[in-house]
Amino acid sequence: MVRGVLLDLSGVLYVGGQPLAGALDALGRLRASGLATRFVTNTTRSTRDQILAQLTTMGFHVNADEIFTAPMAARAYLQARRLRPYLLVHPNLFPEFEDLEEDAPDAVLVGDAGEGFTYDDMNRAFRLLMDGAPLVAMARNRYFQETDGLSLDAGPFVAALEYAAGVEAVVTGKPAAAFFQAACASLRCAPTDTVMVGDDVDADVNGATAAGLRGVLVQTGKYRAGDEERLEGSEAMVLPDFAAVVDWLLEGANSDDRN
Repeated sequence: MVRGVLLDLSGVLYVGGQPLAGALDALGRLRASGLATRFVTNTTRSTRDQILAQLTTMGFHVNADEIFTAPMAARAYLQARRLRPYLLVHPNLFPEFEDLEEDAPDAVLVGDAGEGFTYDDMNRAFRLLMDGAPLVAMARNRYFQETDGLSLDAGPFVAALEYAAGVEAVVTGKPAAAFFQAACASLRCAPTDTVMVGDDVDADVNGATAAGLRGVLVQTGKYRAGDEERLEGSEAMVLPDFAAVVDWLLEGANSDDRN
């Protein structure tokens, strides 16, 4: 029985600043169904408030407390361990961490810094890692879809630091099981009663099924032909787009469970 739905944002609901075809209507139908919904994203160029404003501008009706972001999970991780981060992140994201102590950093936090991935900044992070600081990555997605094509995400830069310093990053966003579990807990749904919908095979779908959820890969956003061949586990499926996902949820998902 499907009781809760986790939705990725970019590539599922929109690309760039434009809603995908049918996405606004599909979200409205999902809302009307009463299925509990959360929006989970590895986007690390925007705060939750900025993401909410962007969604609202595009016409999506979302509440702030329904949005789970990788930066929020990273912040909680750092606070729980009283770590002082060196922020290798996009300037838009600085407000998310402005009240954390950053003097004499003893950890490296990496997000999608965009043009901030300069040699000097990467080298400073490398030196901190070589001195024993832990590497915390908000996400390690390889790329994402923009309106003009694919763009590098944070993953390649995380991998470079791991390789250079001989360390392994702690990932706080998707596909970390703790991230999915926290989102399910906010829905008051067991992972087995929750579906994760995304356009990223590894972070969204394989990560979700490994955490005990059902996963749906949509053929929009960063999806490329053949991605379905990399799906893992029996609790994953492929559908054309978000509208088709809502059709399945409202017409077939729970009836399939009863058969």
